[in-house]
Amino acid sequence: MIPGEVLRKIRKIQITTSRMVTDVFAGQYQSVFKGSGIEFSEVRKYLPGDEIRSIDWNVTARMGEAYVKKFIEERELTVMLLLDASGSCHFGSTKQLKAECAAELCSILAFSAIRNNDKVGLIIFTDRIEKFIPPRKGLRHVLRVIREALYFKPEGRGTDITNAVEYLNRVMKRKAIAFVISDFLDKGFKKTLSVSNKRHDIVAISITDPREMELPDIGIARFGDRETGEGFSVDTGDASFRKRYKDEALRREAGRKKLLRSINVDSINIRTDEPYTVELVKFFKARERRSR
Repeated sequence: MIPGEVLRKIRKIQITTSRMVTDVFAGQYQSVFKGSGIEFSEVRKYLPGDEIRSIDWNVTARMGEAYVKKFIEERELTVMLLLDASGSCHFGSTKQLKAECAAELCSILAFSAIRNNDKVGLIIFTDRIEKFIPPRKGLRHVLRVIREALYFKPEGRGTDITNAVEYLNRVMKRKAIAFVISDFLDKGFKKTLSVSNKRHDIVAISITDPREMELPDIGIARFGDRETGEGFSVDTGDASFRKRYKDEALRREAGRKKLLRSINVDSINIRTDEPYTVELVKFFKARERRSR
């Protein structure tokens, strides 16, 4: 039984994100993500001006006159959402956790997909595959995706992006648009992500909390690693410590961006203390310019 609080949150996200899809992203999703190619429709008699290479020689030989193959664009897409539910995503120093921000992003992408009559599916992962919802169409299906993104209680606490992407490759035999929504606090996924990006269109959505980039001066503070359970104390009043912390965070962020660029994986960088619509619009516009 889903608590009433969660149901209200699902309803609120449904209203907010569906309105956002209509007002902000109308037309952009469709112009950016195209079908996986063309598919055969029928054969018809050759007409002056038709390309010679479109002639179906087998049918032509059988019928005694020229026939050409007719193709149509394969418009329908499959969108897969790979959602990181590891312990580090259940952290937040602003009005929402990284996991809550990720659920809202799932909602926007899912509503964009069904608005365009595309299928959408969900893979929830930690250091294991926690949940797989096969891609389907329809509002009821999308509401299930949102419910699981918000309410699902994972068993694992760690992060294994490699395993999640390998699972995607096993369950999706045809090309998909795959959004990997994570804080990317993991290593060793470069090769798998690169190989998978040749088969699918992968977009990395990285979510960061401001306290992961910079610490305030609050004196002695106790910190805990939500994935390992380890705890430790630090003196945030030490300016040199805060500088090292910030420098390491910037190095980690720059390294992630460089890695994704090196394997041609598009990325969207989201912060929980800033409106994610800005970065989403920026991404859609950049993809649209590139596809012209």
